[in-house]
Amino acid sequence: MRIDCVEVYHVRMPLIYPWRTAYGEDAEIHSVLVKIVSGELYGWGETSPLNAPTYSPEWASGVFSLIRDFLAPLVVGKNVDTAEDLLKLLDCFKGNYFAKAGLETAWWVLYAKSLGKPLHKLIGGRSEPVNVGADFGVQDSIEILLKKIEDAIEAGFPRVKLKFRRGWDLNMLEAVRDRFPDFPFHIDCNAAFTLKDVELFKKVDRFDLEMIEQPLCHWDLVDHAKLQKLISTPICLDESITCPKAAEQAIELSSCRYVNLKVGRVGGIWNAKLIHDMCMDAGIPCWVGGMLESSIGQGLSIELATLPNIKYPSDIFASKVYYVEDLGFPEIVLCDKGKVDVSKVPGIPYEPRPILLKKMEIENAVIKKL
Repeated sequence: MRIDCVEVYHVRMPLIYPWRTAYGEDAEIHSVLVKIVSGELYGWGETSPLNAPTYSPEWASGVFSLIRDFLAPLVVGKNVDTAEDLLKLLDCFKGNYFAKAGLETAWWVLYAKSLGKPLHKLIGGRSEPVNVGADFGVQDSIEILLKKIEDAIEAGFPRVKLKFRRGWDLNMLEAVRDRFPDFPFHIDCNAAFTLKDVELFKKVDRFDLEMIEQPLCHWDLVDHAKLQKLISTPICLDESITCPKAAEQAIELSSCRYVNLKVGRVGGIWNAKLIHDMCMDAGIPCWVGGMLESSIGQGLSIELATLPNIKYPSDIFASKVYYVEDLGFPEIVLCDKGKVDVSKVPGIPYEPRPILLKKMEIENAVIKKL
């Protein structure tokens, strides 16, 4: 397919309730939408690195600039027949996986449309609905958290993820386990701790959690391997798995027992699929994480979550949970208790609402061949 045009949009999406984690607080999600055009066809992708480089070294305005100034000009006017070909065109730029994922995901949707198939069909996924869990950041009080967990359990979610940070740690888990002694929970540390905190994590073991997500430094693999040997709760790596090479090394070092796949963090669907397959061969289950994207980014995550080694409910949420109005349309809705449905149309059905795109846009650019 010849890439005729790339459009890129930096948007700001206000949340209903601030998202609080170990690295700080977000009242709105900064995301980057990418549209790739080939003839009469087009595909929308999304990558959401947040407003500041707190989750990873990338941030939304930087991703927007990189796509506009360097990545998109390399692909416009080129014939790109596979995602691997696209990534090879961008390979001269080091890292910057969120930026590359913006173009790569839009290409996948365009390609799937050209073949008239839902995206999950092209990557070897199943067509049945995927399992999703509930997630709760740091709340204003423990009682608010307990009520939200109770509502999530009543709604049929099969597991709950809890943000974990200093001051919202063992005290929070004590309260949660006291109220819900047998329900599946895991915690997400967002890389806020070090090996000096090993005694804290040994105490976490007694809460019988499904996993501890990213307890240590965002780029570390070695210390995670050391920590995993000292505790019984499985470690899940998120921020540390930036690409297939990082996954290969994590497997070799025994750094984790689960892997969280995020399309943006690993550079797109092609890399996510490579990591998925690598983990499946190693007997390490995966699940799909999220960055509070609009329904466009979440629609991509849904398709990824159809793969056979996605063994744990994924971080995919109904639009109304975090947004008064989702920038994308249609909104994400549950099709059953703790389940969302996969695409029934070529590519994915989600696109930005023009009025909201204009309202939430910070900047945009159109890249064409002169």
